[in-house]
Amino acid sequence: MEQFMAQALGYLAAGFGSGLVILGAAFGIGKLAAAAMEASGRQPEVAGQVRTSMLIAAALIEGVTFFALAICMILATK
Repeated sequence: MEQFMAQALGYLAAGFGSGLVILGAAFGIGKLAAAAMEASGRQPEVAGQVRTSMLIAAALIEGVTFFALAICMILATK
C-alpha cells in the first residue's frame, strides 16, 4: 500500500511539474513575441534580425521545456 501511495504521489508531482513547466514556457514565449513585435514596430528596418533572434530564443525555450518535461516523467517512474 505504501509503495502504491508513493508511486501515485510521484505521478501527481510529475503532473504538477509538467504543468508549471508548460505555463512558464508559454509565458516566456508570449513575452518574447510581444517584445519582438514591439521592436519591429519601432524599427521596421531591423525586423528580419529581430525575427531571427526571436526564433532562436523560442527554440531554446522549447528545448529547455522538453528537457524539463523529460525530467518530470523520469522522476515520476522512479
